[in-house]
Formats: sequence, C-alpha cells, structure tokens
Amino acid sequence: MSEPDCVFCRIVAKEIPSLSIYEDDKTLAFLDIMPRATGHVMVIPKVHVPVLADLPEEEIGPLFTTVKKVALRIREVLGPDGITIGMNQGEASGQVVPHLHVHLLPRWKGDGGGSVQSVVGSPPKEELSVIKEKLKIN
Repeated sequence: MSEPDCVFCRIVAKEIPSLSIYEDDKTLAFLDIMPRATGHVMVIPKVHVPVLADLPEEEIGPLFTTVKKVALRIREVLGPDGITIGMNQGEASGQVVPHLHVHLLPRWKGDGGGSVQSVVGSPPKEELSVIKEKLKIN
C-alpha cells in the first residue's frame, strides 16, 4: 500500500532518486538530503503509514532489524561516539513527511546536539503516579 503523493512512497517506487544504503523487501534506508550530521540516515518501511502505531505488527520487526543493521554499519564505518535514533510522530513533533521514518544521527563529542529529552521542556503538572494510572496497560 502506497500513497501517490507521498515523497517516500515515490522513493520506494524509484520514481524519485535517493542515496540508498540498504534495501530489502520490507524496508529502505537512505541518506537524509538535509543531513544534520555526517551519515544521517533515514530508515522507512515500504508500506505507507504515518506513525509507528499504524504499522502492522508483522512490519515492526523488519523495520527495527534494518535500524540495527544501519546503526552497526554507521558505527563500523564512521566511528561516531554515539548515535541518536528517533522518530518524529505527527506534525507537532516536527514530522514533515507523513510516512513513518526513523532517523539515525551519528554523534560526536562536542557536536552541539543534545539528548532526545532536550527537544521538549514542559514537565508534567500532575503527579507521576496519576499519569502512570492513566497510561497503564492491563
């Protein structure tokens, strides 16, 4: 299932070129065209879904297997001090292309970046125990 107006679906269909570094029957990994670091890669499922919650269960394993392969390759070839791995889910979080994608950002000491937790600064007003009860999955 693909969306004709989705840039990532068009990359999967080879209608738009990409700097692909890995592909299998379920996933594609390619360099971000506006990289925030050397080796900034995005991994996408070939099936079109906007966010992780919409990804069919059978597609989750292949997606994260590719994320791991790419992370290992980045570590092996570029030798970063770390890798930040993340997803923007929805417009409010900064997601620009509404097709699920996982960013892998190689990190070096002193690169000026922060941790994943540094992207937001609005601590909860409720007690954590109240939030826990709201979010608890039975």
